[in-house]
Amino acid sequence: MRWTQQRSNAPKPAAILRWRAAKRRAFHLAVGLMVLPTLAMATDPGELHLASDTWPPFTDTPEGQRVAIELVMTALDRAGISASTTIVDWKDVEVGIRNGTYDGSAAMWRTEKRDENLIFSEPYLENRLVLVGRKGSDVAAARMSDLSGKRVAAVGRYAYGDAITGAVGVYFIKGRNDQDDLDKLLAGDVDYMLIDELVARYLLSYQKDEATAKLEIGTTPLARRTLHLAIRRDVPGAAEIIEEFNREILGMFTDGTYGKILQVGSILVDIDGDGLDELVTLGDVVGQAPPGTVYDVFGKEPETTPEKQ
Repeated sequence: MRWTQQRSNAPKPAAILRWRAAKRRAFHLAVGLMVLPTLAMATDPGELHLASDTWPPFTDTPEGQRVAIELVMTALDRAGISASTTIVDWKDVEVGIRNGTYDGSAAMWRTEKRDENLIFSEPYLENRLVLVGRKGSDVAAARMSDLSGKRVAAVGRYAYGDAITGAVGVYFIKGRNDQDDLDKLLAGDVDYMLIDELVARYLLSYQKDEATAKLEIGTTPLARRTLHLAIRRDVPGAAEIIEEFNREILGMFTDGTYGKILQVGSILVDIDGDGLDELVTLGDVVGQAPPGTVYDVFGKEPETTPEKQ
């Protein structure tokens, strides 16, 4: 089953995570897995056909949370590029890109292998993966190697990189998605799960009582992966599309559109490439001092310390 839909200009609900009661009083992250009718893909040959999986709040169907897709679709729309996105399992995203069914993906982590067949945009978002455990767990680990002997749930087929999968002694338990990982965590099948910092940020903003009652959420990123628009190299005009996208994303940083879609209020981002972050509010004002809640789009790496012997 797959779902294809043109982007909508309507704003998405503020809450990223929805909670529901379940047996044994457990709670779950709703990730938009719902039965939807199968719709035919658009047939416009000039349209860019993209694909992603269900990964809220970044990618999902229009009824769910999909800020990454909205950022990409808005930038492409501003550039005058027609595009649609299809939601399928990630393995089908990869297969569909390889066989030409899809032109690329709105939200992909960059790897050397993928570089062979895809052109990647400049990063438009950073995924910072933090540790989550059940209430009372120690989530202060500074690196994955600190979790030797622990069972950690992670979504299978995601390109986490060596900082995660290369950790010696860590037992990774593959899940289908964040919902599946959370189910395993609450059931005691794993000791921890990995979740994006932005997901945790929304969770603590909108579901603070339930989150703090059930979970311990770490604050130190154990891995950082930049998010990109990726298009097959053999798509006509692929390089030009990426250039237009990069230009429009920069404009969205500046005029406040980016922060509005991300629903984080003000953002910190280096707009002019001088190495210094600028503060951009939800309007069109660029300031120097944060007036309130601010999201650092590309968080700075902390100073490293030697590995434990």
